[in-house]
Amino acid sequence: MYRIYFFKKFSGGIKMKVKDLKAKSKVDEITVQILEKQDSRVFSNAAGQGKLCNATVKDEDDDETTLTLWNDDVDKYNVDDIITIKNGWVSEYKGKIQISTGKNGTIELVKQ
Repeated sequence: MYRIYFFKKFSGGIKMKVKDLKAKSKVDEITVQILEKQDSRVFSNAAGQGKLCNATVKDEDDDETTLTLWNDDVDKYNVDDIITIKNGWVSEYKGKIQISTGKNGTIELVKQ
């Protein structure tokens, strides 16, 4: 009961949950807690260079997925942080759903 209250109190209500995510679709708004972060790595492509890191996150129902953090967000968010992703994107890699901010999305720290 406390966990549900906690997520709703800080997020203003849950718009989406992990079970609602579908590959190649938009994430309107989802609030998750970061459970684990992998080591960051550097990438380079036609647009330039950057840094990325995959993190395991869970929603209020304890359903988990992978979140890809890009560039400044890699160091900005940590394990146990609760964050809200708005206007993100869902992709699929090796049969598993992943979320990220995509080109136009944002991440907001809800609770450290």
